[in-house]
Amino acid sequence: MDTSAQIFETIAGEIGAQPKQVAAAVGLLDEGATVPFVARYRKEVTGGLDDTQLRKLSERLVYLREMEDRRKAIVDSIKSQGKLTDELARSLALAKTKAELEDIYLPYKPKRRTKAMIARENGLEPLIDGILADRAAVPEALAAGYITDTVKTVKEALDGARDILMERLAENAALLGELRAFMKAEAFLTSKVVAGQEEKGAKFSDYFDHREPWASVPSHRALAMLRASKEEVVSLDIAPDPETGPARAGQIIANTIGISGAAPGDKWLRAVADWTWRVKLSITMMIDLLGDLRARAQDEAIAVFARNLRDLLLAAPAGSRPILGLDPGIRTGVKAAVVDSTGKLLATDTLYPFQPKNDVRGAQASLLRLVTQHNVELIAIGNGTASRETERFVADALSLLPKEAKAPTKVIVSEAGASVYSASELAAKEFPELDVSLRGAVSIARRLQDPLAELVKIEPKSIGVGQYQHDVDQYQLGRSLGAVVEDAVNAVGVDLNTASAPLLAYVSGLGTSLAEAIVEHRHANGAFRSRQELLKVSRLGPKAFQQSAGFLRIRDGEEPLDASAVHPEAYGVARRIVESCGRDIRSLMGDTAKLRALKPQDFVSEAFGLPTVKDILAELEKPGRDPRPSFKTATFTDGVETIKDLKPGMQLEGTVTNVAAFGAFVDIGVHQDGLVHVSQLADRFVKDPHEVVKAGDIVRVRVVEVDVARNRIGLTMKKDGGESAREQRLARGTQPDPKGSRQAAKYGSSKPQAPAQGGLGAALLEAMQRKGR
Repeated sequence: MDTSAQIFETIAGEIGAQPKQVAAAVGLLDEGATVPFVARYRKEVTGGLDDTQLRKLSERLVYLREMEDRRKAIVDSIKSQGKLTDELARSLALAKTKAELEDIYLPYKPKRRTKAMIARENGLEPLIDGILADRAAVPEALAAGYITDTVKTVKEALDGARDILMERLAENAALLGELRAFMKAEAFLTSKVVAGQEEKGAKFSDYFDHREPWASVPSHRALAMLRASKEEVVSLDIAPDPETGPARAGQIIANTIGISGAAPGDKWLRAVADWTWRVKLSITMMIDLLGDLRARAQDEAIAVFARNLRDLLLAAPAGSRPILGLDPGIRTGVKAAVVDSTGKLLATDTLYPFQPKNDVRGAQASLLRLVTQHNVELIAIGNGTASRETERFVADALSLLPKEAKAPTKVIVSEAGASVYSASELAAKEFPELDVSLRGAVSIARRLQDPLAELVKIEPKSIGVGQYQHDVDQYQLGRSLGAVVEDAVNAVGVDLNTASAPLLAYVSGLGTSLAEAIVEHRHANGAFRSRQELLKVSRLGPKAFQQSAGFLRIRDGEEPLDASAVHPEAYGVARRIVESCGRDIRSLMGDTAKLRALKPQDFVSEAFGLPTVKDILAELEKPGRDPRPSFKTATFTDGVETIKDLKPGMQLEGTVTNVAAFGAFVDIGVHQDGLVHVSQLADRFVKDPHEVVKAGDIVRVRVVEVDVARNRIGLTMKKDGGESAREQRLARGTQPDPKGSRQAAKYGSSKPQAPAQGGLGAALLEAMQRKGR
């Protein structure tokens, strides 16, 4: 089997597909197709692989191809040394991971001068071979025959023989694999405070004397301890139980040597086995498992970040409605910006209802003027400092409207990343004359209108729904989050005539350069009337058109199908469907009864199979449908504005801002998210919090514990005589994610805690994953 076939078979087993499906998908990706395009428009080719399978396929393809390149390099290196045997070549060919390859390569890897090399140069290799061959012989007696000018004593001779054997053992791939498996099953991760660092590392106090099984350390605790170690607050060790572990590890090594009796040679060899574990292999295993722990924790942390980011990007949009965005502030004032239904900036102002100016009447007059002049339907209030005070000020101002006037709805919106956007080069290009502080208010208004369209302007890492995101591999994090944004953008689709360049850049097949070219063409030539006009854009060729066209929408254009997800290459199929009904395409689109009466099989052709026909019928039924949920908001309880207002037993409504491995954080409007520990999410066992909630959900919670001193809130979603967990999960909310101002401060101030047993005390102590630490 060639290497490509092996790779396809391996990936197929991991994603639950057939090798031929993987081969087909790899062929498309290698030709430059994107995952969204292949998942949506090449179902017949791949046998229906979805975007999740294709993302994993793409990631594993990179790893496995890199491994094959490394395998070839290792084979070439050993061959050049004249040491490649058939058995060795077979072992290298059968290695399943990069670690296995490196274990096999160790004896042949060029290395610096070692003690074992010196011992061989001193002629001591026959001594260790003699001890291994004749266990009945006394090692000291054998060593006496190797005394020379360079090896002056029996002890020096035996030490040299020991060094040679230790190097052989340290380069024994089978032994390393067995010891690694033993350690993964039996090792403990131990964290001890470094003397004198207690005060400096107070936030890591729960890890000053901490021990737990290596195999079950959750991602957030692993990353906390790794950070504490990096800051030299604690020292970390990974080792088996000190009572039994060293003896068991020594026995594994002894078995490799073949020690079975109590002859003089066996006794000496057993001592070498124990010594090899103590001074060499225990350290090697500790380093290996520490690397594995870091990689595992990073993978889990990145997966949590990616899942939360996807939920936020796909949060319910308020839609095309005039919105007033308010960026709260006390001393510097409340920044206000009104955008119209398309997101265009109409007006700005700065209000000073709080100290030191206390211009309440003037601020109320300015707010009401903005609302009435621009027919504002929603008021988006940033959730940072002074958020609840601003919300109360807005409520008082709106109460002054005439009774017959319809007051706008107030919505608390996450400020996550708004400050990053405000100071960005992109914001400066969009609003060159606008003060940086007012740009944040524009962003807050727009992200209520369409979270996806606005959040793509911010680097995903700055949105703040991850755990210890600065401690993970930044390239891997960036690649994973970029894929999430790409999938979200293409799942929703993009209006070609209104989308910004940053949004267009995530469309399949485009990228930053073509996105900017599209916007420039639009400015120079006016709105696109059809998808075909894309081919007039500078540098946008047939390949980019094929990849992107299906994800771009044109409302009220020359071709009705341009408003749908039907790809231009399949317009012929759509027209055959329309002709079979004897209807105009515009009248047929949306006619559910008529479309569902058709038989998809009747329209299958050699070029387009059943999956594509079914997708076309679904699009004709609901052209350009938005997969995001309907718009709903959480209602914060009046009079509950700070953590001091909370009392155990209170029933509140809030928005899930972040979901971690150990629970969910919920914004209940008091400037500090509360934690619903995984044990409190439902009246049943919950392994993964994402089974119950996701970022953006609106939930009903009950306050269980309030710790004002440590700024912690314990919440529960358990029934306990109230609503069921299913009823508590009302609907997806609108607020993107918990960063920016209030949340960022909350995340940064939370103290890492080790797990405790039982109740909400455990939940609060577990709350050490907060972003930004």
